[in-house]
Amino acid sequence: MATIGARLGDALRAWCGPWLAADLPVLEDLVAAPGDADTDRLVAELFRSEGRSLVRLARLFVDDRNAAEDLVQEAYIRLARNVHRIEDVSRAPAYLRSIVLNLARDQNRRGFVSMRHRLPFSDTAPGVDEEIHVREDQREVLEALRELPTQQRACLVLRYYDELGPDEIATTLGISRNSVKTHLQRGLAALEARLAARADV
Repeated sequence: MATIGARLGDALRAWCGPWLAADLPVLEDLVAAPGDADTDRLVAELFRSEGRSLVRLARLFVDDRNAAEDLVQEAYIRLARNVHRIEDVSRAPAYLRSIVLNLARDQNRRGFVSMRHRLPFSDTAPGVDEEIHVREDQREVLEALRELPTQQRACLVLRYYDELGPDEIATTLGISRNSVKTHLQRGLAALEARLAARADV
């Protein structure tokens, strides 16, 4: 039987991978905003390639798709402001994911400030196409993941989806290496316990 870490990685890749859904006009408006041509081009390309999967990633931390879109919208705004700091463009998607995870952590810490007053917003409800690539066993893992504290979830996502090591996770989240190791150990143990409890029902 696959280890809990392998099961989690499998479920995260299925959930956060490419998917078909309604357009996200709030992000389209964002990348269409006037600004530096090279920055606009990069942000637009990243929206087309990563926007929807980032919303799915954010949905692991918030229950509402609207809030997930807000998180992703803010991540793209921050990327546009700091894109000059990215030396390796191939790392931009990982940079975006780290912004989303840090925003999710900050949301729990002090409450997320909605961006809806800045840009138009779509009330499109999530459809069945958001679920189609996730098997039942993967869904159970994701449901158990959502029950964990935000910091544990963030560490597990970075480790088993982005495949980062403890030092990289610590840098991304702004916490110590020992804290990362503790969150990973406790998170995996809690996941395993929750899945075992579900299997016994």
